Amino acid sequence: MQKNECDLIIIGGGPAGLTAGLYATRAGLDTIMLEKMAPGGQVMVTDWVENYPGFIDGISGADLVQNMTAQAQRFGLKVQAQEVRSLDFSDSLKKINLEGGKTIKAPAVIIASGASPRKLGIPGEDRFYGRGISTCATCDGPFFRGKIVAAVGGGDTAVQESIFLTKFAEKVYLIHRRDQLRAAAVLQERVLANDKIEILWDSVVTGVDGLSNIEKIKFKNVKTNQEQDLKVDGFFVWIGILPNQDFINGAIAQDQFGFIKTDDNMQTSVKGVFAAGDIRTKLLRQISTAVGDGATAAVAAEHYIEGL
Repeated sequence: MQKNECDLIIIGGGPAGLTAGLYATRAGLDTIMLEKMAPGGQVMVTDWVENYPGFIDGISGADLVQNMTAQAQRFGLKVQAQEVRSLDFSDSLKKINLEGGKTIKAPAVIIASGASPRKLGIPGEDRFYGRGISTCATCDGPFFRGKIVAAVGGGDTAVQESIFLTKFAEKVYLIHRRDQLRAAAVLQERVLANDKIEILWDSVVTGVDGLSNIEKIKFKNVKTNQEQDLKVDGFFVWIGILPNQDFINGAIAQDQFGFIKTDDNMQTSVKGVFAAGDIRTKLLRQISTAVGDGATAAVAAEHYIEGL
């Protein structure tokens, strides 16, 4: 092989990418993982993980990522701090173009670049993100048992997640910038009938405040311009999730939102190119599903390479 070649290139170092790297290196594949930041993805901003199997009392996001990274590297995974700029899948040897003009090639590629929740861009959001501000009721709802929380959004996800939160929270304030929800009619009926949920219509959140923990949010009525403070223990943001896919540029098939289409074996529209984790079109985006995707993608990539 040429100097800049390996068996498998993994783009992205979250749970999907790290698991793919673990399975691939244990199978004897010379594997390079490209991650522009430190490995971990969204897990790195997760204070505590309680719903990942095997940890009875939970584990911090940082510790979980550290363990995953060390385990994969123990079997030979090479981690490179590189940002991918573009892809060239026109040849059987896939070409990954990196920042600075460098190129790396391999017969198989796994894209595990993840997705990022859309943010509000308000004061206090970055400070409390992962420490009181969440984008996942399934992940973090149990932390707010008996507490008061606020949420923002008006689509199906916002309504479904708000209803789910009522299993734990004493009160849920759902804040929406319009006077009518965008969610499906049946979901609107359910949320309006839930006595634990109060909808604050025609309102936008303008800030999050507190000392070590969230103590209140600030919101404004867009019709009257009246601003108010609302005491809460947590804040959930459901205004969409964006795939990390700027470098793809049509190299493989994606859905209308930019997520990569795959089959059950994580195979994309290009032979030898696989996708795993949150970047993929899927129902549930969790650490556990990312891990499953990564394992499947690595085994599928191994079989593809063996068949060449």
